[in-house]
Amino acid sequence: MNDREGLADRFLKACARRKIFAATAESCTGGMIVALLTDIPGSSAVVDRGFVTYSNAAKIEMLGVARDTLDGHGAVSAETAREMAAGALANSNAGIALAVTGIAGPDGGTAEKPVGLVWFGMALSGKPVVTEKRIFDNRGRDFIRRETVQHALRMGLKALD
Repeated sequence: MNDREGLADRFLKACARRKIFAATAESCTGGMIVALLTDIPGSSAVVDRGFVTYSNAAKIEMLGVARDTLDGHGAVSAETAREMAAGALANSNAGIALAVTGIAGPDGGTAEKPVGLVWFGMALSGKPVVTEKRIFDNRGRDFIRRETVQHALRMGLKALD
């Protein structure tokens, strides 16, 4: 079992202990978080659903992210990550939702928003949504996406423990 698989297993067990379902809202990872979770036998007991909202239209339609948020702050922002997490919680049976939006590269980065920038949102029922920003080393798209998955799971574990 690698680090990511171990994190996923611990996250699922933490959800089971709390008797809550989990949901994800993923942009730059394209469903990698929910795929990792559902690779684990028995995950259906705690995984409710995953939203892959790669486009702005999907963020609006599936999660209720406000067009004004996207126009004013961009898809890769604390505000968008917050609304993605809140929307995943509101549009599921989950008690916890993990959201990620970022620039995995190799293109798309700017001086203000470089390749490797990822915003995370974590919504836990009854609590305010938490956001975090990370800028991962630009060691390739796969590296950034894998690090994003791990960080999202760590955020979830921290909230559940």
